Amino acid sequence: MKTSPNFVILALLTLATTVTAAQSVGLAPAQIVSDFKPGVPFEQELSVANNGSEAVELHVQITDLWYNDKNEKVFPAPGTSPRSAANWIQFVPERFTVRAGGSQKMKAIITPPVDARGGYYAVLFVESKPVLTNKQTEDGKRVFTNMRIGCLVLLTAKNTEAYNVNLNDLKLVPPSNNQGLTLTFAVDNESNTHVFPQARLAILNPEHKLMGKAESELKRYLPGQKDLMKVDWNGELYPGDYTAVLSVIYGGTRADTRQVAFTVPARTASK
Repeated sequence: MKTSPNFVILALLTLATTVTAAQSVGLAPAQIVSDFKPGVPFEQELSVANNGSEAVELHVQITDLWYNDKNEKVFPAPGTSPRSAANWIQFVPERFTVRAGGSQKMKAIITPPVDARGGYYAVLFVESKPVLTNKQTEDGKRVFTNMRIGCLVLLTAKNTEAYNVNLNDLKLVPPSNNQGLTLTFAVDNESNTHVFPQARLAILNPEHKLMGKAESELKRYLPGQKDLMKVDWNGELYPGDYTAVLSVIYGGTRADTRQVAFTVPARTASK
């Protein structure tokens, strides 16, 4: 967007509701996770709500969804990242105005190719027209702000999933007087689609009696993505030998299990 040298535009990029003094807009859903049949068009409905005090002019933008070498979400131009779905998607309407206190429904019309296999990704952005704020830059230029809210799109071609999730680098820190037990590990998603693994931890004594359990939050991994996961348990254990049983659930009912033996010495025991 071009601007006069006397003006500055401040863009706010977020995947949650963005609020300014005069504008407050929300987009639902925040994430679409859907299966599709290759070659068969389908639709997804979205809704924009204007909770602000003034009407808001909005337009739609579609980008890719991928990740960088720091495992941060990035939004490349359509069709430039692996497994892009951005060029499959058309919004109806593409431009619209939502009155104060009102809402607007939209459709994302998605047309996947017949040879699609595995997972594909995009982000649906709704962006507002810049509005003037009461702020200025250090050199006296007027500052505008606009809102950009988005919906992540994660699509999978039905019956083409090839799951291959590897768990590596397990590291367990036993509980002590000052901290609970921590188990970290690397998840390497070599599948052709995304997964949302959840880690479940069971702590057993030598008699296989359950002494504690914990679970992690779900975490998103796109194809080829590798990152650490962690499970924390803040209970108490007597000195002795134990076994931590890690189960990682993904892709519906798929599970991978690992065991880690560890010892709680007397000097670190809490009882």
